[in-house]
Amino acid sequence: MSLLFSATKLGQLSLENRIVIAPMCQYSAEEGQATPWHRIHLGQLALSGAGLLIIEATAVEAIGRISPGDLGLWDDATEAALASVLQDIRRYATLPIGIQLGHAGRKASCAAPWQGGAQLSPEQGGWQTVAPSAQAFHEEDRAPAELSKEALQQLKQAFIDSAKRAVRIGIQLIEVHAAHGYLLHQFLSPLSNQRNDEYGGSLENRMRFPLEVFQAIRDAVPESVPVGVRLSATDWVEGGWDNQQSIAFSQALEQAGCAYIHVSSGGLSPQQQITVGPGYQLPYARDIRKEVNIPVIGVGLITEPLQAEQALQEQDADLIALARAVLYNPRWPWHAAAELGAQAKAPEQYLRSEPHGLKGTLVANK
Repeated sequence: MSLLFSATKLGQLSLENRIVIAPMCQYSAEEGQATPWHRIHLGQLALSGAGLLIIEATAVEAIGRISPGDLGLWDDATEAALASVLQDIRRYATLPIGIQLGHAGRKASCAAPWQGGAQLSPEQGGWQTVAPSAQAFHEEDRAPAELSKEALQQLKQAFIDSAKRAVRIGIQLIEVHAAHGYLLHQFLSPLSNQRNDEYGGSLENRMRFPLEVFQAIRDAVPESVPVGVRLSATDWVEGGWDNQQSIAFSQALEQAGCAYIHVSSGGLSPQQQITVGPGYQLPYARDIRKEVNIPVIGVGLITEPLQAEQALQEQDADLIALARAVLYNPRWPWHAAAELGAQAKAPEQYLRSEPHGLKGTLVANK
């Protein structure tokens, strides 16, 4: 019996298997609004047979976008555009769909990766960024404006408003983005948070604003909608955020009603020294999993079905998230089901695609 294809739950949300499609930025929105690209991109992934699809990092305000092409959910226009995409997908896909809400902080106002990814000047369509402290990501970047306490309250409200919009358009899960060097991660790490008030200094203080944002979202949406958090377990920089602090943060989140922890790493500092290899982030997920009683999602160069199955069997994680691997092969769950002797859902229109010898691997997506 494959663990990867066994049912599980995140909060009150039931999943038919433990394959999660991680949020992946597409840099293809227009003024924050979803476009036909999102209909194509999310549509094919929604038919993949995965247990859960999480929509890419979605900005809670315009200046929170990584790039001008980032998806947003901050006003009626962005809400309507995403609602239209979801309406079409829902006609044919039955898997739960979540969304990752975030703010890029000092890493905002950048070009798309295929355009170099550098910070954009105002003349290039860029904008003033904000952060816990007035420290730029790169030395050559413009310094962000330090967020005042009043601005923090406004930002918290932006997260609340976006969460309510997500629920209104039928999103079934919310993931708070506190990873990859973006705003909430910037509060957590001592490398980027140099504040002298109650939001800086000690670990308790650095966790304060991310925990306030989480709690505000948890209080604002129905109990039936699980709220989880993605974190970077380590900055991969000496003296930065590390897995011991991540464990403390995860335990505080669990106490606040967090449904799951999604464990990634890095992204906060250009000085990071990352040791990359197959499943390289799973040890962090395993260490966190030992210290909390909520599900942990593992991610990071997990590309093969047997590798994903082994990670679950060895209790490295409770669910497995796929990112680039599922972009390269949007039918990854189908192939995994065939390899592991399990079944995956597929549209009725595609059931005849099964190769000879694998009949019965795919079941109707109803």
